[in-house]
Amino acid sequence: MKTKIKAFLLSSGVFLAVAFYLLLSLNPVQAADPVLTVGATAGPFAQILEAVKPVLKRDGVELKIIEFSDYVTPNLALADGSLDANTFQHIPYFERFKADRNLDLVSVAKTIIIPIAIYSDKYKSLTELPDGSTIAIPNDPTNGGRALLLFEKAGLIKLADSAGIAASVVDIESNPHNFNFYEVDAAQTARVIPDVAAAAVNSNYALELGMNPQQDSIYIEDADSPYVCIVAVKREDQANQLINKFINAYHSEKVREFIKTEFNGAVIPAF
Repeated sequence: MKTKIKAFLLSSGVFLAVAFYLLLSLNPVQAADPVLTVGATAGPFAQILEAVKPVLKRDGVELKIIEFSDYVTPNLALADGSLDANTFQHIPYFERFKADRNLDLVSVAKTIIIPIAIYSDKYKSLTELPDGSTIAIPNDPTNGGRALLLFEKAGLIKLADSAGIAASVVDIESNPHNFNFYEVDAAQTARVIPDVAAAAVNSNYALELGMNPQQDSIYIEDADSPYVCIVAVKREDQANQLINKFINAYHSEKVREFIKTEFNGAVIPAF
């Protein structure tokens, strides 16, 4: 009797093992999609990535979005491997930053143009700004220079011919209205508007606070701005297949239409 029981148990075990194997064969475990981690500042850059996400998912890649509130950390996180790519900056800023920090990063695709504009909650035009007014501008070299070039284009100051896109307040050769340019972190320029006569604000930060650059600013950068934003990666990853899929998803017609519809001209596709 014991022998028959052992034989039954043995045969039952074999049967269960075979059945389990067949079950796995018929229902194989699906491998998880590879994950691409991309950094962006809050506002349009992160919003656009949310539109990219389902497009990229259809190509078998999961997009993980990491939001930042400053212009420094995203490049450092990319360089140390915490990110696979980032999208938050224009070319002049990127080139200056990576040179200053000796980072081996490259641009692999153009994304959008976000014009910088001048805002005021006290005055309706630049001509109304009183002499001696305090004006907030970004404190990083390229965005600060971009703001000063905007004031020069408006005819309010004159910069040294050699200043270029990295102009700073020391490059101001003529300031007939004696404006005091107050340098603050780019992310804070929109928030200090109540405390100053005017502020030059990157549109991503203006949009965060519900301001429309086309409607609410008193002066705005031209649409043909050279400050095109890009996708940045480590040099070793520029030919990475996942990066290429990400770029294709970003440059899709669906994402282009999202940008046009969502931002109503305040953000312009550059692809």
